Amino acid sequence: MKRIVVLVSGEGSNLQALIDACQQGRINAKISAVFSNKAAAYGLERARLADIPAHALDVKAYEDRTAFDVALADAIETFQPDLVVLAGYMRILSAEFVQRFAGRMINIHPSLLPKYPGLHTHRQAIENQDAEHGTSVHFVTEQLDGGPVILQAKVPVFAEDTEEELVARVQTQEHNIYPLVVSWFADGRLALQNGQAFLDNNPLSVQGYAED
Repeated sequence: MKRIVVLVSGEGSNLQALIDACQQGRINAKISAVFSNKAAAYGLERARLADIPAHALDVKAYEDRTAFDVALADAIETFQPDLVVLAGYMRILSAEFVQRFAGRMINIHPSLLPKYPGLHTHRQAIENQDAEHGTSVHFVTEQLDGGPVILQAKVPVFAEDTEEELVARVQTQEHNIYPLVVSWFADGRLALQNGQAFLDNNPLSVQGYAED
């Protein structure tokens, strides 16, 4: 059974979706540990409630971002993960960290990439009067939110939407597609080859896997 390490910075709702999917057998893998850069992150409590080792590293204890990332990567490696999952991890990763887990690290981003990398994606979608918004699961590369997309989910944006309403609508889709993508990886169906995502040995499009 493959081993997963999850990184969180906050509430951890996507982590909970992954925990539930593992417990229900929808993901044939084990979450071996959860790490955070914030000791108060509720995602760590979610891990503890599920009897998953939970660890927080204090950013202030390290000289710089690179030193922190080296310590974090070393700690992660003790669990020998097959996959590292970023689930609301809000720190930009160093190139060295990304290279260390290349091809076995994925992230979920709340936009239809390549649109709106970075922060405040929901606000931008509303301010720009977009007709649709969504979320993307992608392999992590050194380019911020720029790795090959694996799967996207779209939601409508309504004229009267608040940012909170749009966040909730997008998160509902996140909780569906992230466990699915993790299950693909756990089953050996998903891989990163020569900078492109492959599912069942077939290259995925720029928007990732799509099925109506």
